[in-house]
Amino acid sequence: MTLTETLLASLPSYGLPLLALVVGVSCLGAPLPASIVMMLMGALAAAGDFSFWIVVVVALASSMAGDQLGYMLGWIAGQRLIPLVARTPSRHRAIERARHEMDERGNLAVFLTRWLLAPLGPYLNLVAGASRFSWLRFTLAGILGEAVWVGLYTGLGATFSESVTQIAEISGSISGFLVSFAVAVILGYKLLQALRAND
Repeated sequence: MTLTETLLASLPSYGLPLLALVVGVSCLGAPLPASIVMMLMGALAAAGDFSFWIVVVVALASSMAGDQLGYMLGWIAGQRLIPLVARTPSRHRAIERARHEMDERGNLAVFLTRWLLAPLGPYLNLVAGASRFSWLRFTLAGILGEAVWVGLYTGLGATFSESVTQIAEISGSISGFLVSFAVAVILGYKLLQALRAND
């Protein structure tokens, strides 16, 4: 049984503490299935096993705690920590992309990397802290983004509780589609700006 299967099988027994652990640690960069766990907790809440709003509050609080810890690690030890994290090529690319997003979009980058560009979130947390990005701006944009992430997945789980397993299987494809769509929109906007500048 894989780690993901073990986590999902443990949800009915360890529900809220397991949700808090998975969501919080995933925001620090651990490859845990936080979105699927939130979706399944939403489905369990719809079945009456948990209060839906308590599930939402626990997931939101845990995600915010993970973000804050990542930001503080970046603030305190970012100059030493980021080179260690960036030792592998894939992580180096992620750090550079997170830096680019911060430079280009600031608050919007924080917001989008909570849900739409979620794989960049943990790296952006470190970069934001290391660059002394405003804590208040980081926190406010982070809360808004995490609210979208938590609301989307717990809501999907509660709404489609009878089909939640099938939804979980395709959620990765949906996320990939959303990212591709967002990239296409951004590129189109930049192309339009370039064409207008040439007129």
